[in-house]
Amino acid sequence: MTALHDLTIAEAAPLLQARKLSPVELTAAYLSRIEAFDGQLNAYLRVLPEQAMAAARQAEGEIMKGGYKGPLHGVPISLKDIYNTKGIPTTGHSALYKDHVPEADATTTRLLAEAGTILLGKLSTWEFAIGGTSFDLPWPPAKNPWNLAHDPAGSSSGSGAAIAAGLAMGSMGTDTGGSIRGPAAWCGISGLKPTYGLVSRRGILPLSFSLDHGGPMCWTSEDCALMMDVLAEHDPLDPGSADVTRPDFAGSVQKDVKGLRIGVVRHFFETDAEIDPEIRAGIEAALTTFRDLGCSVIDVTLSPLSVYGDAAALISRSEAFAFHEETLKATPELYGELARQRIMMGAFVRACDYVNALRERGRLIAEIATVFETVDVLITPTMPGVAPKLGDLGNMMSRSRPSFTRAFNLTGSPALSVCSGFSAAGLPLNMQLVGRPFQDDLVLRVGSAFEKATAFRDLRPAQWAQHALAAE
Repeated sequence: MTALHDLTIAEAAPLLQARKLSPVELTAAYLSRIEAFDGQLNAYLRVLPEQAMAAARQAEGEIMKGGYKGPLHGVPISLKDIYNTKGIPTTGHSALYKDHVPEADATTTRLLAEAGTILLGKLSTWEFAIGGTSFDLPWPPAKNPWNLAHDPAGSSSGSGAAIAAGLAMGSMGTDTGGSIRGPAAWCGISGLKPTYGLVSRRGILPLSFSLDHGGPMCWTSEDCALMMDVLAEHDPLDPGSADVTRPDFAGSVQKDVKGLRIGVVRHFFETDAEIDPEIRAGIEAALTTFRDLGCSVIDVTLSPLSVYGDAAALISRSEAFAFHEETLKATPELYGELARQRIMMGAFVRACDYVNALRERGRLIAEIATVFETVDVLITPTMPGVAPKLGDLGNMMSRSRPSFTRAFNLTGSPALSVCSGFSAAGLPLNMQLVGRPFQDDLVLRVGSAFEKATAFRDLRPAQWAQHALAAE
């Protein structure tokens, strides 16, 4: 029998609806697992056992009375600790916000609660979603469940770690330059950066108002689709929110991918940047899988990867400094060293450079739209290598390894990271799928088809941990 913490949302939902699984039983199992294992993992900053059990009892009562709300009803989830939670501290993993208690929920927090989810707690992040794996903050950084000596990436570090370790069924991350997809890649899970404007940002601590995205992180793309059916709702109080028709995400992932055109941005990882041979091999194997599923595979060309990355970096650093300028000047000691250094970069960006980056952004958005006239989905790596040792991010963030994720924050395109296999050392490999604006459902369909055609979702970190212990 599958352990409760290994159930996907898609597997648990019909059991909950049929009253064959109790939300109370499921929530208690997750809280017990958090208590047993999170002391080593540091995925959670704050666990909410009493609140979670009360919500689980409420969900159970509603379902027993025939008030089933949908696939997320009774499902235990967690939130990156930059999502506002009414009456519950939202710290940004920073001493500056250590005592910050919001008076209202983020829009996404509210939508998930209304769908009947059970909030288990708030999760570790890089400080203010920018500070890197830091050891000078009030709380320690999260670790990678596949090997505790390795980094889970960030900034949604706790979100990636919690899902991979079976400490939540679903989670929310945020992504300004890759902060959902990076942890999804290194923790071997599925993480979607939705189209800009599809998911409300209201009530999420901002970093870069024109690049910030909120989105789901789950064990499978199918589970991300179930969460998107709740999250994709127009918010008139978020000036970036798009008033568009919500697709049927859950229905889309049940369709096949035969006839789809897969565009490979091969120069991104063969010419523009260095990647590990195992990442390249994983992508080539994935392309074979897609051909077997009936897709055509076509090489496509965009501007060099660094052109996308440089424009996005200028914009993100400028906008981050604009938000933090006042508190950074008044209380710099309340920031960790990495966050302080990275945010301060924005103070040295000239207005003309920012404006020119915005103009270049427009050109690049038009460029990628033209490419999407010939293909349906793009494939690139998510990260250039597997997870390094904890905090050893320097080589991964060098000029020879520009970000594969930042480009699609710039364009606002939906982008999904999925696991494409495992390295010889047992660490997850990765692949990024990118789509046209507001075709997030198609991106999730492609990711789900790949996951169902391969066996990578059958492997959990514990199996590799046992293998590693035996080898030692």
